[in-house]
Amino acid sequence: MISDEFKALFDRAPDAESFTPGRVNLIGEHVDYNGGRVLPTALSLGVDLAIAPRDDCLVRIHSDKFEGLVERNLSEPASDHWSDYIIGTVQLARAEGFAPNGLDIAASTTLPFGAGISSSAAVTVGVLKALRALDGSGHTDTDLAVLARRVENDYIGMPCGIMDQMAVAIARPGQALSLDTDSLAFDLVDLPETHHMAVIHSGVFRQLNEGRYKIRKEECDEVKAFIGRTDICRMSDAELERCRALPEPIFRRARHCVTEHRRTVAAADALAAKRMQRFGALMNQSHISMRDDFEMSVPAVDALVADAQALGATGARLTGGGFGGCIVACVQAEHLEEWRDALLARHPDAFSVA
Repeated sequence: MISDEFKALFDRAPDAESFTPGRVNLIGEHVDYNGGRVLPTALSLGVDLAIAPRDDCLVRIHSDKFEGLVERNLSEPASDHWSDYIIGTVQLARAEGFAPNGLDIAASTTLPFGAGISSSAAVTVGVLKALRALDGSGHTDTDLAVLARRVENDYIGMPCGIMDQMAVAIARPGQALSLDTDSLAFDLVDLPETHHMAVIHSGVFRQLNEGRYKIRKEECDEVKAFIGRTDICRMSDAELERCRALPEPIFRRARHCVTEHRRTVAAADALAAKRMQRFGALMNQSHISMRDDFEMSVPAVDALVADAQALGATGARLTGGGFGGCIVACVQAEHLEEWRDALLARHPDAFSVA
């Protein structure tokens, strides 16, 4: 229990707690900062947090993933330390008027880092939810997701979109969030009991702030400047054709954005109608686009996806920011165990996440 851990660490009871799930994106990659639709689902894994206020401008943090107790001043800038996500979140919440002048925080997580299942978003949203419970503020879950994105964009320096924060703030296990990232309108779609969305880590770890994600974001910005609109996922066929005047790799980035948005809209409809063969085919097409047009995959992930499909998955694709991390596969529930065992036997560096 996170409350027991907090008491053992700080010799007092916490005043607020939160649990925030991780997420896996079923389809719709690198479109959330380009005005497209995404379809993530919440995981049963997540981050437990317990907090209590202080009044000395100090934030004391303990995580079960790291040794020792970290003590930082509330006004500190980012320092490329794992605690930056918490410090940045508390700073922003305080600026918004619903955080005290210091905190004790205990965190426990079942989410692996660098897996593309939103461990950072679960932390930032989780801290904001705990602070909301402490303060009794009227911030909605959508409000908190928007604030959590600002932490990543402005404090961490990670140019991410809004998908991760919305998914972990709103969706619950067993639900997919069909999210319009332009308007933030969303629908919740129940996942079918006949299929399981399996998450398998490739064994290739990466950090999104290491550069390649940012490069893809900048390439999409080139498309936006050329075409004169920010929601490039919603370009018409004629507008996409105009993008052929751009350097060839940039055109392919544009093509991925447009086709991935359209695939995601179709996938949400297929999932709601329980048309799982159609849904799986769209997942497979998505991986090809990520691999060839957006160039965000790596050989180990491609091999894992290919074998997942060959062993009977209805659909499989890379999920997350790319360049390593996890795949997600739609697998018939009755065949899940044998499918997973066979896949992991072929890929000894891979491991099951969910």
